[in-house]
Amino acid sequence: MEPAVAPGREHSAGTEARRRQKPPNTTLKRAVVSLLPAPCSRFLWSRPDQYRSSKFFLGAGVGTLLGLGLCQLLIIPMNITETRKVQLSCGLAGVTALGWATSPHFRCASLLVAPKFLGKEGRVYVLSFVLAAIYKGPVANAWHNLEEVTRSLGCVAELQVNHSRQLWRVSTAPLRGVMEDMARSGQTLSTEMQNISHAFVGLNEEVASEAGYDLRQRRHPDPQPAPSTQQLYEMKTKLRCTYVIELGMQRCRDWFNEKHEACMALVVVPLISHLLCLPMKFKFLCNIIKVMHGWCWDKIPVEGNFGQMYDQVNKSVSSLSQDFGTSVVSQEEHREMLLGANVSAEQLMEEVTSHLRQQSTHLGQAVSFFRLLLSCTFLLVFISAFSYTKRYCQDICFDNLYVTTYFRQIDARRRKQHKRTLLPLRRAEVSDVIFPCRVAMQPPELRSMVLELLECIPPLLLLLLACGLDHALFTMLSIIQQHSFVQYSFHSSHHLAVQVMGTSLMARLLRSTIGALNTSSDTRLETSNFACLPQPRGMTRQQYMGSCLPLAVLVLLCLAQVYTYRLRRVIAAFYFPKREKSRVLYLYNKLLQQRQSFIRRQQKRIAQRAGQHPGLGRSLLEWCCRHWPCLRRWMHRSCTVCGAPETPQDRVCPVPACSAPYCGQCWREAGGVCLACTPGDHGLSQDSSEEDAGYAA
Repeated sequence: MEPAVAPGREHSAGTEARRRQKPPNTTLKRAVVSLLPAPCSRFLWSRPDQYRSSKFFLGAGVGTLLGLGLCQLLIIPMNITETRKVQLSCGLAGVTALGWATSPHFRCASLLVAPKFLGKEGRVYVLSFVLAAIYKGPVANAWHNLEEVTRSLGCVAELQVNHSRQLWRVSTAPLRGVMEDMARSGQTLSTEMQNISHAFVGLNEEVASEAGYDLRQRRHPDPQPAPSTQQLYEMKTKLRCTYVIELGMQRCRDWFNEKHEACMALVVVPLISHLLCLPMKFKFLCNIIKVMHGWCWDKIPVEGNFGQMYDQVNKSVSSLSQDFGTSVVSQEEHREMLLGANVSAEQLMEEVTSHLRQQSTHLGQAVSFFRLLLSCTFLLVFISAFSYTKRYCQDICFDNLYVTTYFRQIDARRRKQHKRTLLPLRRAEVSDVIFPCRVAMQPPELRSMVLELLECIPPLLLLLLACGLDHALFTMLSIIQQHSFVQYSFHSSHHLAVQVMGTSLMARLLRSTIGALNTSSDTRLETSNFACLPQPRGMTRQQYMGSCLPLAVLVLLCLAQVYTYRLRRVIAAFYFPKREKSRVLYLYNKLLQQRQSFIRRQQKRIAQRAGQHPGLGRSLLEWCCRHWPCLRRWMHRSCTVCGAPETPQDRVCPVPACSAPYCGQCWREAGGVCLACTPGDHGLSQDSSEEDAGYAA
C-alpha cells in the first residue's frame, strides 16, 4: 500500500536534495525570508548545532531583558523590602537569561506567555480588574449613598431633639429672665439692707448712749420695772438737760474766780484791789441759770411716740438684715432614650457610623484579598505556556487542526502525482479544521468563543446588578432631597410691666424686687432641615466608563482569543519545525483516511435514518408535497449528506418516491447515485475504491 506522504523520500534524495533550497513551508518563514537579509533568515532557521555561541549570548541578553520586564510587572508592585525586591529581580533575570541561552523549550514557553495572557488564562487575571472596577464604581458609590442615608436619619433625629430643646428654651426664657432678675434684685436688696443697718447704727448709739448724765444718781431704793424706750429716752434727755445747766453754772463760777484772781493780780494796792475786784465775787448771779431747769423737765422736745416707732423700726431693720438671700435652682432630668440602654443620640449615630465604616473596611479588605488571589493567577499563564510547549512536543493530536502552508504543499505535490487530494475540503470537513490565514472566525473557533463569552455573563450580571441598585438608590435619595425640604418658623412675643410709685424706703424695696417682673421679649426662630437632606452622589459618565471598560476588555479578549490561539502554533512551529512537519503529515493522513470512509459512513447514517419511523408532522408534510408538488418550493430542504441549505444548483434523486436532495459536491462524491434509495456499497465511486486499495498510513 502506498503511503500518502512517504517520509523516507526526502532522506533517499541524498545530499543534493538537502543542498537544493526548498521553498518556505510556513507563512512566517516566507515573510521573514522576503523582508530580512539571507544571513538573518539562515540564522533564525538554522539547526540547533549551528551558531551555538551566538545563540547563547543573544538568548542570554534577550532573557535578561525579558526577566527585567517581568520584574516590573510582578515584583516591583509587591509590598516587600527593597532588598528582597532586588534579590527576587536578580534571581528572575538570571533564570530567564539561563533558560533563553540554553533551552529552546524555555524560549518557546516564554514567548507563548503573550498569547496565553490574551487567552483564557489571562482573562482570569483581567477578571480581578473587573471585580475591582465594580467595587470602586457602583458598589463604592452605593455604599456612600447608604452612609448618606444613615447620616440623614441621624441628623433628622438630632434636629427634632434640638427643635424641642430650643422651643422649650424659648418658652421658658421670660420666666428664666424674671427669676434671674429677681436673683440679682435680691443681691441688690441685701446690699441696701446692709446700708440701712449701717445708717441705723448711729441712731442706736445715740439712743443707747449714757453720755451727759448719770443714772445712778436717779435710782430709787425700791425696785421698779424696766422703763420703756420712750421713758428711758425722756429721762436721758431730761438728765442731759440738767447736766448741761449744772455744767453751765459751774463754768460761770469758774469764770468769776478766774476774773477775780486776774483783777487782784493787776491791782496791787490792797484796799483798792478789794474794792475794785468786789464785783468779781458775785457768783450768785450764776444761779440764775437754774431757771432753765424747770423748762428742761416740763418742755422736753421729745415726741410722745418716739420710743414705740424706734422699737418698731429697730425690729424691722433687724428682721431685714437677718437671713435674707435669693437663689434660683433649676433641675435637669435626663431620661433614657431607649428602654434599658442609657445611650444618647450622638453615641447611637457614632456607633452606627462606625459600624458602617467597619463593614466597609472589611468589604474592601475582602475585595483586596480576592484581587490578590486573582493576581496570583498570573502564574497560571506561565504554567499554561510551559504545558502547551510540552504537549505540543509530546502529543501529536494536541491542537493539530490547522491547514497550513505545508499542508497545501503536500496536497499540491500529490496533485502533480495524480493522487487523491484533500483540497478543497468538504463542508463536513471544514467544520473540524482551521485555516490560519483567514480573518473570519471558523466553526471550531466560533464554538470556543461562544463558550468563553458565556463565562462573561456572571460578571456582566454582577455589574448590571450593582449599577441598577446604585441608580435606584440614587434616584430615591434624589426624590427625597427634592421633595422633603421643610422650613420651621417660630415667633414668640412677651411683654410684662409692673410700676411702683413713690420715693419711700418701701417703694424702693418694691421696685428692687417686684420690678424684676418687668420683662419684654420678642423671639423669632427660623430653621429648616436643609442640612439633614440626603446628598446622594451619582456616578459620572467617566465612572461608568471606568467600571465597564475592564469588562469590555474581557469581552474583547474572548474575541481576540481566536487569533491569539492561532499565534500559539506559529511560535511553537518556529522553535520546533521538524515537529510541525510530522504534525502536518499526521493531520493530512488523518483527513485523507476520513475522506475515504466518508461515503460509507454517510450511507450507513442515511440508512439508519430511513429505517426510523418519521413523525406525524413529517409524514403529513411529505403526503402534501406528493399530492401537490408545487408546495416543495416553499419547503426549506437541505443536503441529505452534509446538511447544507438547498440551492438552485442542487441535485435531486430521480426516483419519485425518494426525491432526496444533494448538493453538487456530495452528488459527485456519491458517484451520481442516491445513497438513500441505493442499497449496498454501490454508492462509492470508482476513484474512492481504487484509492482505498492503494492507501497506507
